[in-house]
Amino acid sequence: MNGIQIVSTGRALPKQVVSNDDLSRIVDTNDEWITARTGIKNRFKCEEETCVSLAVEASSKALENAGIDKNEIGAVIVATSTGDYVFPSVACMIQKELGLNEEITAFDLSSACTGFLHGLSVARGLLPTLGKKYILLVGSEKMSKIMDYSDRSTCILFGDGAGAAILAESDNIYYQRCWSRGNNELIACKGVGEESSYITMNGQEVFRFAVTVLNQAVSQILTDAGLTMDDIDYCVCHQANSRIIQHVAKRFKGHEDKFYVNIERYGNTSAASIPIALDELWQEGRLKKGMKIICVGFGAGLTWSSALLQV
Repeated sequence: MNGIQIVSTGRALPKQVVSNDDLSRIVDTNDEWITARTGIKNRFKCEEETCVSLAVEASSKALENAGIDKNEIGAVIVATSTGDYVFPSVACMIQKELGLNEEITAFDLSSACTGFLHGLSVARGLLPTLGKKYILLVGSEKMSKIMDYSDRSTCILFGDGAGAAILAESDNIYYQRCWSRGNNELIACKGVGEESSYITMNGQEVFRFAVTVLNQAVSQILTDAGLTMDDIDYCVCHQANSRIIQHVAKRFKGHEDKFYVNIERYGNTSAASIPIALDELWQEGRLKKGMKIICVGFGAGLTWSSALLQV
């Protein structure tokens, strides 16, 4: 099976920025406390925006940046845990709003923060079957609607946003691993009809889990590819906590600067965090064709995954 090429990216953020000082006015916290423990300074919060509107905006930018015929898109996959409806899917609403061909596969994928990476795996399998050149893969989250803003352990962490990527088949290098470990205790959010549908999390245990599995995932994908970190241009981690990324980066001495961090500006945007980071790198001119990158993340489930690909 061929690999995946990222043809283009795009991102979208709500208008409202919520700083640590803003949060300190509604919950017992302060900028120093949040920054020291998470690396987060700001996050975005939807007011008039929706999960769909963010996804559509990010997708429109990715399409514009790709310069392709939108009728060559054979599938829309959206990684989200916070869609505006149980159904219809965010993906179907993207098809409508962008005027994509009705002969298209469109569905949402629920894997929390690992969703974009699972979407890569699904897209790789779908691409040879569609009869069209491209897949639109989106991570879009309105995390603010599942936040308990009286719980300082969670409300400081998450932000809203969306990132999108146009994908195509390629002969480029591609390796991916995915893991799952069923657990509804460390991080969870109850479903529709439950009395409370806010995120609950054991932060210390999630931190320990994340550091362990991210190191495993990066090391394993390098072994699979027969490469070392010397061969890698960037490692784009899920942006959950800057200290988690720093702990993992220290395991790869001399390569710490390859671990991209932008959580200061966005907080944890769940399934949107990796595509937002990719778009930042691309728009800043730091990603060049042929570069090798590792995308790695973890999330509720518990799940984790790593993918090594060329851009």
